[in-house]
This record gives sequence, C-alpha cells and structure tokens, in this order.
Amino acid sequence: MVKKCVWVGNDPQMIEYHDKEWGTPIHDDQLLFEFLILEGAQAGLSWSTILRKRDNFRKAFDNFDYIKISKYSEGKVEELMNNEGIIRNRLKINAVIANAKAILNVQKEFGSFNKYIWKFVNYKTVDNKFKELSELPSKTEQSEQMSKDLKKRGFKFVGPTICYAFMQAVGMVNDHVIDCFRYEEIEKRSS
Repeated sequence: MVKKCVWVGNDPQMIEYHDKEWGTPIHDDQLLFEFLILEGAQAGLSWSTILRKRDNFRKAFDNFDYIKISKYSEGKVEELMNNEGIIRNRLKINAVIANAKAILNVQKEFGSFNKYIWKFVNYKTVDNKFKELSELPSKTEQSEQMSKDLKKRGFKFVGPTICYAFMQAVGMVNDHVIDCFRYEEIEKRSS
C-alpha cells in the first residue's frame, strides 16, 4: 500500500488533490493567484469545503482572470454575494478584487507574480523532511515576511498562516511527510 500524508483521509477529492497537486511547484501567475484566493477563502473553513466549491469559484471569478477581476463593479460583488456555490463573505469577495489589482502592480514591478512570490524561498522549494504531521508549522519566518510584504502591497486575507498554507500548496515548501510517496516526487522536481 502506498503511504500518504495522514491529513488526506478517505475523501476522494482530498486524495486526488494530495496525489496530484498539493506541493507541486507552480510558477504560473494565474494558478498562483487562484491558490492565493482559495487559501484566503479557506480562512475559518476546511480545505475540503474549498475543494468542493473550487469549480464554482472558477466559474464565478472568471477562471481567476485577475485582469477581469480587477475591474469588477459593486454590481458584480452583489451578484457574487448571491452565488450559493461560493463562500459568500463580502470581506473575502472584496479581497479577491483587491488582490487582483495588487497582483497587476506586482507584475509591473517584478515582471511576474511568480518572480516576486518565489523570492521568499530564494526561488527554490524548501524540503522540510518532516516525519510526522505534528511537526508541520502553521507559519514560518518566510510566511511572516511574505504576509507583511503582501499586505504592504495591498493584498488582503494574507496572514502568515494563510501564506504558509499557500506556500505548501504551490510547492514553495515540501511538507509531505518523508514516508509519503509524494515527498520524493516533489524533492526530485525541485532539485
């Protein structure tokens, strides 16, 4: 039997997410933006809740096209507030729009969001080599620096814990436990 991180459980969506996505290094600005938004939407909720609504988020937010999102009107916000398929939290919806505007400014300054965001780990995945789920931190010095800098640039719902979850999701850190089959896959990709 293949060993996996214990947090996966038996939910087929969580298993697929763990086995194919979580921790895989991402360098595409639109996909990085999607994960930043989804991690912010998760605040106070479970990741399985977000995964179940992910396709609805994609439809509701124009497939996370931050150029389109940056132009959303108050009418669009009201439409989103009535969309039962997503997390209907006005602060979180307004944060998506603020983050879309902020990412455009980051791209102007750094050339891409990817170049900007990966600088927090010196452009290389950090292999943490954890043996137990209990060893995984909820935040790190890098996630605190990232959070502070993102907030300074106008991003919302980017506290240090959300930033660390984002770093885990997009492969900036390899937090698969070392006996999980994905640990070695990620380690090979990032070396």
